[in-house]
Amino acid sequence: QVQLQESGPGLVKPSQTLSLTCTVSGGSITTRAYYWSWIRQPPGKGLEWMGAIVYEGSNYYSPSLKSRTSISRDTSKNQSSLQLSSVTPEDTAVYYCAGRSLTANVPGYDYWGQGTQVTVSL
Repeated sequence: QVQLQESGPGLVKPSQTLSLTCTVSGGSITTRAYYWSWIRQPPGKGLEWMGAIVYEGSNYYSPSLKSRTSISRDTSKNQSSLQLSSVTPEDTAVYYCAGRSLTANVPGYDYWGQGTQVTVSL
C-alpha cells in the first residue's frame, strides 16, 4: 500500500523559503506513468494545485506560483521536495503531497499524504 508523508518546518518567517519533503513508501516515485503533486489549502479556502513532478523527472507548475516554486526529487530516498520562496502570510496553509496515474480516467488522486500545517509569521 502506497503511503505519503509530508515533513518540514511548521513555522516560516516572511520572505524566507518554505521547504517541505514528501516521502513515498510502499511504492516508487519513479513508477511509470505516475506523477506527484503538491497541493495546498489556505484556511477557509479550497485546494490549490501548486505543481508536480512526473515519474521521469519533468516538472509542471501553477502559472500563479511558478516564479516562486521549485519541485525536485531524490530517487534514492523516494522523496519529492517542494520549495516556495519569498513567502508571505498568504502562503499559510496545509500542504499536501498526492500521487496520481497519468492514465487514470477518473478524477482525483490515488494517494494523499495527511498534510502538514505551515504558518508564515514573525
